[in-house]
Amino acid sequence: MRFGYYSGPRKFIPLMEAFFVSTGIVALAEIGDKTQLLAFLLAAKFRRPLPIVLAILVATIANHAFAAAIGTWITTLLGPETLRWVLGISFLLMAGWILIPDKLDEGDAKFAKYGVFMTTLIAFFLAEMGDKTQIATVALAAQYHSFFWVVAGTTFGMMLANAPAVYFGDKIANRMPVKIVHRIAAAIFVVLGMATLLGAGSRFGF
Repeated sequence: MRFGYYSGPRKFIPLMEAFFVSTGIVALAEIGDKTQLLAFLLAAKFRRPLPIVLAILVATIANHAFAAAIGTWITTLLGPETLRWVLGISFLLMAGWILIPDKLDEGDAKFAKYGVFMTTLIAFFLAEMGDKTQIATVALAAQYHSFFWVVAGTTFGMMLANAPAVYFGDKIANRMPVKIVHRIAAAIFVVLGMATLLGAGSRFGF
């Protein structure tokens, strides 16, 4: 497993690319996503933003570390050519999936008896399982071969989208151009998918 530590300028540039691409994709994909809707719901329910934001951070790190570990593991199972096709097609499928609006069942926040922090931690972790951003983290970790920088980027992207949702709630909920943001995210996934299929991933050892 490559954790992506600094090893010279030539190595550092792809690692920074992994961080910024992961941040951008997840921040955009999270707008209007099920987990962001959950953040709005928890903020309205408890009105205690700090423990909610901290719990979202912990849940995201745990969830995305698990996802990135799977992505890194996948690279050990598939040959470079097979991996290139799997990732390329996966990114294209993600482009279509991200255009489908999410809905939230209020049962996702049913752990209120555990207190604000634990309720948010459990609910957010479970809601993120199998969600767009978790699957994107798997694919990004496999694409960039960088566990640390992908997890750091996807986590930062989640916080960029969800911290304002918790603190400002309804003030921004109805003002976000969700469709436009999702189209931008879908376009990025298409570019990543096509670039991977055309062999751009060879710089990372595919």
